[in-house]
Amino acid sequence: MNKPNGQKQVQSTTKQKGDAAEDRALQHLQAQGLQLMQRNYRTPGRGGGEIDLVMQDGDGTLVFVEVRQRGKSQHGGALASITFVKQRRIVFAARHYLLKLRQTPPCRFDVVAVEGDNLQWFKAAFDA
Repeated sequence: MNKPNGQKQVQSTTKQKGDAAEDRALQHLQAQGLQLMQRNYRTPGRGGGEIDLVMQDGDGTLVFVEVRQRGKSQHGGALASITFVKQRRIVFAARHYLLKLRQTPPCRFDVVAVEGDNLQWFKAAFDA
């Protein structure tokens, strides 16, 4: 069933806003010395997880970054939108990513919250 054009346009706009927030986050993290390892890492199959950015910090720490974009800080804002279930999916995807490596480096889970023009980077925002 086709959706009305208005809905497609809204979905596209939401995706574009999310992609733009991810681009901003990536630029910010790279300016802070982190190196991009992979973007939009997804586990295979349904019900898996996704990691927006996999970065490496200068000390060798592998950083799994969730980028959350919100227009306003209502209802707790972008950071509060990362529920326990979302965290578990990110951790699941991170474990899957780590299986590909010969050695497991130190790791952390960061969040970049983008609300309007404001960007905040939360290091070690949650644990595995």
